[in-house]
Amino acid sequence: KKLHISEPSNAYNFGQIINAVNSNKDKAACADLLTITDPKKLPVLLSNKLEGEMFLIFIQSLEYYIVGKDPGLVYQHLFYLSKVERFKVVLALLSKNEKKQVQQLFDLLSENQNNQYSLEDLESLKKVYEL
Repeated sequence: KKLHISEPSNAYNFGQIINAVNSNKDKAACADLLTITDPKKLPVLLSNKLEGEMFLIFIQSLEYYIVGKDPGLVYQHLFYLSKVERFKVVLALLSKNEKKQVQQLFDLLSENQNNQYSLEDLESLKKVYEL
């Protein structure tokens, strides 16, 4: 059954939705969640709960469902995701293959570049993601 996603009001609520999304590997539901969640709120909503598995499902959801429609939103999410408490830890633990997925998303962002971010912005964000 399809998960019904409504805008999370707090970190606890966000965590519950993420757990459901994660256990079903439901990238479409994750894309819904990321579409209705203000990217600026990610650091607060995720607090210290960011995990590798969650990070990857975010990346895949952004790549499969959102980058073609709204690259600006994807850029914003990647930008604020990099401000999340455990970001550096999660990044350090990514495998080569997982890093490749992140690189693919950045490639799509350069191809779909729009006026919400410049290629310079993208380049500096890539450095933050150690790409």
